[in-house]
Amino acid sequence: MLLTLTTEDPQAADIGFLLHKHPDRFQSFPIRFGKCHVFYPESSSERTTFCLLLDIDPLDMARNRKGPTPHALSGYVNDRPYVASSLMSTAIASALSSAMNGICHKRPELVEKNWEFQIQLDVVSVRGGEEFLRKAFEPLDYKVVCQPIALDDQFTRWGMSSYFSLRLQATKTVRDVLRHLYVLLPVLDLQKHYFSGRDELDKLLAKGESWLADHPEKSAIVRRYLKFQAGLRRIAMKRLYELEQQNSPDDSETDQGDVVEEKLETKISLNQMRLDTVEAKVLTFGSQRVLDLGCGEGKLLGRLSKHSSIHQLVGMDVSVRSLEHASDRLKLNQLSALSADRLRLIHGSLLYRDQRFSGFDTATIIEVIEHLDPPRLAAFERVVFQYAQPKTVIVTTPNAEYNAMWESLPAGKFRHPDHRFEWTRTEFRQWCQTIADRFGYEFEIEGIGPADEQVGSPTQMACFRIQDPGSIGASRSLTQNSTTKTGGLA
Repeated sequence: MLLTLTTEDPQAADIGFLLHKHPDRFQSFPIRFGKCHVFYPESSSERTTFCLLLDIDPLDMARNRKGPTPHALSGYVNDRPYVASSLMSTAIASALSSAMNGICHKRPELVEKNWEFQIQLDVVSVRGGEEFLRKAFEPLDYKVVCQPIALDDQFTRWGMSSYFSLRLQATKTVRDVLRHLYVLLPVLDLQKHYFSGRDELDKLLAKGESWLADHPEKSAIVRRYLKFQAGLRRIAMKRLYELEQQNSPDDSETDQGDVVEEKLETKISLNQMRLDTVEAKVLTFGSQRVLDLGCGEGKLLGRLSKHSSIHQLVGMDVSVRSLEHASDRLKLNQLSALSADRLRLIHGSLLYRDQRFSGFDTATIIEVIEHLDPPRLAAFERVVFQYAQPKTVIVTTPNAEYNAMWESLPAGKFRHPDHRFEWTRTEFRQWCQTIADRFGYEFEIEGIGPADEQVGSPTQMACFRIQDPGSIGASRSLTQNSTTKTGGLA
């Protein structure tokens, strides 16, 4: 199996920085059932070709095959060593993981560079013929040139096989090309050399985050990638719909909004105050298992990971890009096996019930709920307070009344363009009371940041604590009859 990537560009020789493979070296890497080799047949400032060659041992595959086989010889007589399949995807993930994740510390400016690529795969197995092959790649702006391969040149009456020689042309980043191939090759082939479980769902969403939600064949791609497992498919389609909704504003606009909000709050170091306050609360509660929902780039996780009293830390976010940044920040790839089990990142959504959210002492939800559309808050409430039911929940959100204190923020505008609402202190208290009454929690509200007598503090925080089962339905606010710490709110 041979994959070649050729580019003609004035910076063609620099592509080695992105692939993390030196053009003058022939390198080999062990993978399951064989080896993969990477090399450059040509490398110059005008034209560079990169090759990934798989050398599969069919006997090793047969010896280690799990599960039933269709017939006695299928383990020894098959097409696996000769076609681009899930084995090629495994090789890409093994040999080119940094390139596929868009990591290039030496030349970071090259990560977003679009290259004019010619991509060649000599033999691709396609269940669905040329029509499905084109439906898979053409919506991603690839020019597809494919040649069907006859079953046997000596016996033309046997007709054509399900194999194609495939050539793709596109102008794309290296990261996008590798992610497209990683997902689509096993989809075309409709076979995998390993079991498709829950981790495959996470891989699909991670590699398809930026393109799969908008693909016209996403349903077929998901169904084939997950080997027709209906339960996983339903979860994947829900997540893709959520990604589609989350990405409805441009990522660039969201990033710019983060910068605007950060600049707005920098003078009073509000983000630092939030993290200090939440960290102290978690420690005060004596939490041993903490779930950070909407963990972003992992700033809170990094702080909490320094406390040995916390035995398990899990961060969840809907954005795979944010999780990648968090992984880099927390240096997860450098952790020991014991530390890696203590600190994990997962991809998910606050709007869908997830068993992975259960069993935690504390859930933190820091500056997240204001990014949800108001009609979806009910789903979020059930996911966290009804199904996950952590013993304590810490929620922070902007205090809309404090916005008047920022001269640079126009009247009526939110702090971040992706905010769907910003509550006053009264609105926040009413929401907290509703949560407490419905799900059997009690709560306290306090402000974070400098408090003004008239408008309170810039951030408002609620700490929910679950009541005894017998008191559900009779919950009340701990501060209902007292003045809160948010600047005199009744």
